[in-house]
Amino acid sequence: MKLCAVQLASIKGDVPGNLQRHLACIEQAAALGAEVVVFPELSLTGYEPSLARQTALPISSARLDPLQAACDRLGISVAVGLPLPTPDGIRIGMPIFRPGAPRQAYAKRRLHEDELPWFTPGDQNVLLEVGEHRLAPAICYESMFMAHAAAAHEHGADLYLVSVAKTAKGIREGYAHYPEVARELGMPVLMANCVGPADTFIGAGGSAAWDSQGRLLASLDERSEGLVLLDTANASAVTLPLDPHPA
Repeated sequence: MKLCAVQLASIKGDVPGNLQRHLACIEQAAALGAEVVVFPELSLTGYEPSLARQTALPISSARLDPLQAACDRLGISVAVGLPLPTPDGIRIGMPIFRPGAPRQAYAKRRLHEDELPWFTPGDQNVLLEVGEHRLAPAICYESMFMAHAAAAHEHGADLYLVSVAKTAKGIREGYAHYPEVARELGMPVLMANCVGPADTFIGAGGSAAWDSQGRLLASLDERSEGLVLLDTANASAVTLPLDPHPA
């Protein structure tokens, strides 16, 4: 199976503009043979906690229909980032679109203390089944705790799909932690980070793939938008720039 992590600079609070960029990335990933695409944390709005309440959308929103249509047409599964409204508050969500299937949503279960004024934690595990694989989503801070990945593995996950908005320090810590996750649990890790301005920091890129032995297979730099394409069949990965002229 081929999976793609998208490293993207989102436009602050601009859901329509970011949506169009997501669709172009999905087209490019599908043309490369990807069956699954993952975007950075809160990718449809940018990582902007103070805007979460005004930009939040339910996964049923018609504004997200173009994502579902692309998945149906291309036969691809897509995990994006979006604030999700719930009766308990706004959650850091990962809407998941699959071809010809109902929409799912995963929400970050362990929040950083800086996020507590803006968000409420999720309360459900989600596994994304694609072919013979079961992918466990993880969103930034929670992915830095081995217990999160271990619990997913116990539920049958065989790949860790990580969506983050990390600083340079966060990426350095991730590059120490994610190989350990892969080695200890025997499952590959694919991580998508943002670049450019986000909240009070600059997204530090470094999106990457590690194999089940913890070997770094491919990574992007700290400032360029691009794709990491992981092929689980031969434990290889490549990086590509975003297509500047999508069809």
